[in-house]
Amino acid sequence: MTILCVRFQLPPTNEAALPGLLGLLEDFTPVVEALPPDGALADLRGAERYFGRDALELASVIRVRALAHHGIDCAIGAGPGPMLARVALRGARPGVTCAVPEGPDAIAEFLADQPVAALPGVGAATARTLCEYGLDTLGLVAAAPLSTLQRLVGAKAGRELREKANGIDRGRVVPNAVSRSLATERPFTRDELDPDRHRRALLSAADELGARLRALDKVCRTLTLTVRYADLPHSRTGSSGGTPASTTRSRTLKEPTAHSVALTRVAYGMYEALGLQRARVRALALRAEGLDPAERASHQLTFDPLDEKARRLEEVADRVRAKFGPHAVMPGSLAA
Repeated sequence: MTILCVRFQLPPTNEAALPGLLGLLEDFTPVVEALPPDGALADLRGAERYFGRDALELASVIRVRALAHHGIDCAIGAGPGPMLARVALRGARPGVTCAVPEGPDAIAEFLADQPVAALPGVGAATARTLCEYGLDTLGLVAAAPLSTLQRLVGAKAGRELREKANGIDRGRVVPNAVSRSLATERPFTRDELDPDRHRRALLSAADELGARLRALDKVCRTLTLTVRYADLPHSRTGSSGGTPASTTRSRTLKEPTAHSVALTRVAYGMYEALGLQRARVRALALRAEGLDPAERASHQLTFDPLDEKARRLEEVADRVRAKFGPHAVMPGSLAA
C-alpha cells in the first residue's frame, strides 16, 4: 500500500486548518494532493524507503501528529492507487486505517460488495441508472458485459467504469496547493426542514461571499456547496456517530465573478439539483474557490438592464458597508 487518502475530522468552524494539516503530510512526502474541504491524497512510495516504514505504519504516525499538533483526528484509507485508497476510506474510522488487500484476487473480493456509489467519479445519476438495471454493487458491474455498460453510461465512461470496478487504478496523485478560498456557513438553530429557509440561508451566504470578494478585489472560478444534515444512523455518507452527514457539490462558473446575484443563482442551482425532500438540514456552507485578481477577469456584457442595475446597486451597497459595517445593507428578503 503506497497511497493514503486522509480525511481530517475538521469541525465546521475550523476548515481553515486544512493548509496546516497538508503541511503535516508534506513532512513525509512532497506528493500531496488536496481534496478540500477536509481531505488529501498522499503518495508515500519515496517515504517508505526514506523512513524504513510501510504506509500503514506511517499512517499511524500521521494520525498521532495530527492529534498532538492540531488536536484533530483523521480517518485514513490505504491502497495501491488513489482510486482504491478513496474506496478504502469508506471503511475507515477515526483511529482505524482501512487498507485494500494486496493481489488482484484480493482487490476484486474487496470491491465486489461495495455499492457502485463508492467508486470515485460515479455520481448520483450514474449510480441511479446502474441500480435501475440491477447493477448495484461493483462486483456486478465488473462482471457485466462491456457493451451493456457502454449502452447505459456511454462508451468512454462505460470502459472506465468497468476497469475501476475490476480494480484497475490508473490514477496518480497530482501535487497541488489548496486553492485560496473564502468560506461562510449558515447553521440553523434546529434541524431545518423548510426549503424556503434553506434558500434564505443560501442567499445570505452568497451575498456575504460576493461582498467579501469585492472588498478584496477578487473573483472566484468555482463555488462549492456543503449541506450538513442531522446526525442519523443511516446517513447519506454511510457513517454513524457524532459527526453529521454531509453532501458537497462544486460547480465551475461560466466566468469568474464576485457578483452576488450570479453566486446566488449558482448556489440555488446546486441546492435544487440535490433534490432534497424533507431533509433535516443542520447547516449550509458556501465556499468560493480558485480566487483570481478582479482585474484579470473578463465580464461578458449581457445588455440586461436588470443585471446592470444589480451591479450598480452592489457598488453603492459596498460603499455603505465599508463606511457603516458589513451588515448595514442586505437583501430585502433577509430583513424580515
